[in-house]
Amino acid sequence: MITMTLLAVAQVVADTLTGSNPVLTPVTSGEPEMNLWDMACKGGWIMIVLALMSVIAFYIFFERAVTIRKAGKEDPLFMDRIRDYIKSGEVKSAINYCRMINTPSARMIEKGIMRMNRPVADVQAAIENTGNIEVAKLENGLSIIATISGGAPMLGFLGTVTGMVQAFWNMANAGNNIDITLLSSGIYEAMITTVGGLVVGIATMFAYNHLVYRVDKVVSQMEARTIAFMDLLNEPNDK
Repeated sequence: MITMTLLAVAQVVADTLTGSNPVLTPVTSGEPEMNLWDMACKGGWIMIVLALMSVIAFYIFFERAVTIRKAGKEDPLFMDRIRDYIKSGEVKSAINYCRMINTPSARMIEKGIMRMNRPVADVQAAIENTGNIEVAKLENGLSIIATISGGAPMLGFLGTVTGMVQAFWNMANAGNNIDITLLSSGIYEAMITTVGGLVVGIATMFAYNHLVYRVDKVVSQMEARTIAFMDLLNEPNDK
């Protein structure tokens, strides 16, 4: 809205100084059309920074998506097998099975099995500490995506401000020779960087929220495994 108003004001000023009346001219098919590459080039150095930010964000997104997907895959009968191993006294087999599964939940249960001869509170503390470490590993890189999600639009707005400053600078130095084409470059850069920043920011925001949702699902699975294992440890005491 602000940009449209500035363009209108600039056109009126230019027409007033040149003594001409504004005339609407139809767009002919021979005029150049806008494409994404031209838009990116006109955006200036800020578009280069936004492009680098988008590459970093989506590299982290795909790498984290694969890691979290592997972490969430687990044998549905995992706890049943752990129960059978422990009930039959095959503690080493239970540990080896956890190492074979090699998921965050399995590593938590493995730590609990290795602490089985200690008080229940110590076993639970060891499992919780391992769980915190595993969650931190899953969330590695998410803060970078969150920063890009919030920083990209602000960087785009910075381009808007610098573009407007350039436009008004050109207007001030043009004197009585104000031409709408003289102002278009700064305003064009302003709009392009705004669009670029919003596109990168919105895309990374959705990517971040998706990863957070996937991590929460894995954490819920880990909590369920912890509860099941602690119940298993308490079963012999109930007999």
